[in-house]
Amino acid sequence: MSTFTGDNETGTIVSDDIVECSVDFQGNPSVRSASGGWRSSGFTIGAEMAEKFAYFGVASNLMTYFTGPLQESTAVAASNVNLWLGTAAFLPLIWGSIADSFLGRFRTILLTSSFYIMGLGLLTYSATIPDLCGDQETHVSCVSQVKVGVFFCALYLIALGEGGFKVCLRTFGADQFDEQDPVESKAKSSYFNWLYFAISTGIFTTRLVINYVQENLSWALGYGIPCFSMILSLFLFLLGIKTYRFNTGGEKRQGKKHNNPFVRIGLVLIAAAKNRRQTPSDETCLLLPDEETSNKFRFLDRAVISCGSYEVEEAKTVLSLIPIWMCSLVFGIVYGQSPTFFTKQGSTMDRSISSTLIVPAATLQCFISLAIIFFIPIYDRLFVPIVRSFTHKPAGITTLQRISTGIFLSIISMATAALVEMKRLKVARDHGLVGSPDATVPMSVCWLIPQYVLFGVSDVFTMVGLQEFFYGQIPVELRSMGLALYLSIIGIGNFLSSFMVSVIEKATSQSGQPSWFDNNLNQAHLDYFYWLLACLSSISFVFIVHLAKSYVYKSPK
Repeated sequence: MSTFTGDNETGTIVSDDIVECSVDFQGNPSVRSASGGWRSSGFTIGAEMAEKFAYFGVASNLMTYFTGPLQESTAVAASNVNLWLGTAAFLPLIWGSIADSFLGRFRTILLTSSFYIMGLGLLTYSATIPDLCGDQETHVSCVSQVKVGVFFCALYLIALGEGGFKVCLRTFGADQFDEQDPVESKAKSSYFNWLYFAISTGIFTTRLVINYVQENLSWALGYGIPCFSMILSLFLFLLGIKTYRFNTGGEKRQGKKHNNPFVRIGLVLIAAAKNRRQTPSDETCLLLPDEETSNKFRFLDRAVISCGSYEVEEAKTVLSLIPIWMCSLVFGIVYGQSPTFFTKQGSTMDRSISSTLIVPAATLQCFISLAIIFFIPIYDRLFVPIVRSFTHKPAGITTLQRISTGIFLSIISMATAALVEMKRLKVARDHGLVGSPDATVPMSVCWLIPQYVLFGVSDVFTMVGLQEFFYGQIPVELRSMGLALYLSIIGIGNFLSSFMVSVIEKATSQSGQPSWFDNNLNQAHLDYFYWLLACLSSISFVFIVHLAKSYVYKSPK
């Protein structure tokens, strides 16, 4: 039997087999041998896989639905897709704040999953609303508006639920590993790799199956299956409740004046602003525990007397992440191209496998998932051990080195996409198809596979690296917010992509020439847009490599 003692000052329970600052579902101290670790994260990973099947069952073929049943133009459809994807990826910032400050992760998961399931149910219903065609134009217009209205309400209800569900589920899964235990701490790094492996498996399955169902059988069935998958995701999550560890706020320390971390950081910024004309005294500097960290954002040292040294260092840690976050936004823009212009690009090419079987353009996104599924085991089981033997770092390379490698690969992916699009346009010209927007360009869609594969390998480095970086480098109390920052990179990136498309569309169509995003892709210039993104990614790569050289990690990486 394990013995333990209580710490009256911190409320922490200490024992060899008791996990500090963690309780089980009954409120008792968590026992290491009976809770947490892979046994618990297995349930959250399974739930994440089912949820991603549901989400990408909607997201991966949304461009086709907008330009098909809803009859939107290419530019408007791409903008709407980017806005929705951006909203879904930005909302985790709000839900992460709510979870960290008020509801907690478990309750937030339950609440947002209900929004998620209702949204998917409503989306399925919207696909059953018929497009009535008749002599009465007003009646047709009214029905069309109802269908579009219900569809968009469902779409953003899904975004509301998905935004909170994914950020809290991933954080909750990572919380099942105790950083104070050497074995579990090492396993946590692998957790992010295998989590992304499972996510990619779910995405691959939905892109392979659901896209075909939607385009060849029924959009209603194609949206109904993801709804069932989300119900399964919630069931899998609740199935593991008896094995979960629930964090009780072990990061509590003496000297904290407020339990809410956002209040503490806000007060530090306010105090620093009020005392901006004062120079920190030697006595003030002695109160700061980490001299190296204190050299960053030195202006915050003015708040140490009012707020305390821990609060000041906490604010500095959060602010030190902002430059990395900003440099990663370009990757978020690039990330938004595969479900939009990559898909539209493929829809104009020869997609036939046989005389009767035509591959949906969105299905090509499966190669992103396949690349991830294939490369993650190689990375985790081969690359990391080999590199670790040279660098003596637990993860082989630092998280920022991993992120910068992924961004470099995304540059190659964009350059490849531009070269392939240049060839596609040449083939269209050579066969006299420039003025035929609905004609199939006699060029195999397989030409797009390299850019999808490179994009997938890039994801293994960048996306997993960003997850681990923002989870590990932010204060413990703000870890939902940390993963929300990672997800917001994709969200803000999609917003920026939508803004860029709108501006470029307006600027390039004023001269009387077809715009870069003309509805007739044989007259458009997606290649110019891809080259632009490659150049922006190159600038981002240079900045993040520079930041990686000087960044001081919160803990050894």
